[in-house]
Amino acid sequence: MLPTDPAALPLLHDGRIEIAGRIMDASNATLFCTVQYDGVSAECVYKPIRGERPLWDFPHGTLAGREVASWLLSEATGWSLVPPTVLRTGPLGPGMVQLWVDTEHDRELVDVVPVDAVPAGWCQVLQAHDRWGEPVLLVHADTEEVRRLAVLDVLLNNADRKGGHVLAGLDGTVYGVDHGICLHHEDKLRTVLWGFLGESLPAAVLSVVRRVRSELDTTLGAALTEHLTRAELTALRARTDRLLATETFPAPNGAWPAIPWPAF
Repeated sequence: MLPTDPAALPLLHDGRIEIAGRIMDASNATLFCTVQYDGVSAECVYKPIRGERPLWDFPHGTLAGREVASWLLSEATGWSLVPPTVLRTGPLGPGMVQLWVDTEHDRELVDVVPVDAVPAGWCQVLQAHDRWGEPVLLVHADTEEVRRLAVLDVLLNNADRKGGHVLAGLDGTVYGVDHGICLHHEDKLRTVLWGFLGESLPAAVLSVVRRVRSELDTTLGAALTEHLTRAELTALRARTDRLLATETFPAPNGAWPAIPWPAF
């Protein structure tokens, strides 16, 4: 099932979830499942709240709601960069359920490459050294969808945009996943998508951000109150205002690590 399929949300909301296995490299309990409803089935990711690891800066038990809030904000842009995501009760209690995205395994959007092997047109983020001491570069693709995802991360205040969270879907679309530590009221942007730093935002993107800002005072804001605090909503409005005022991709603030660790 494609994320754009209108049957995806009813399936995620009401379908019977069966756990198939656990994704072991995730820091919180992340279960690979199938979901079935009225003759329709799909694969999904289920993250029960009871499996969330306590964090020092994010209130415990709020990560699933932040995943749903991130999907709501993505949908408000019209870019559909986050797969359909709901909050519901599953086999291990309440949690986040998100449609699984099949990916092109041979199509990377973020990579670490030798300094002389940067793909044509890709953006350079930083230089480092590999385990053998050889210089390498962290790079990412320069496409309209990756740029949109970088803008969405600014709005989300994404504290953990790893390279492995940027997916090249089989449908040709770029998706971002794993948004549990987003939308904090303090500035915590930490991402591998810094390659657009300082560039002007396209006029079409600014138009979308203006519309989203308006909806934050109406329908979108009302929907987000189910998952975010008043302070977090205020901070989201302020980030949106700041992006519209500067009209540029922001730079790291220097008070918080700019790159997540690990980066993938």
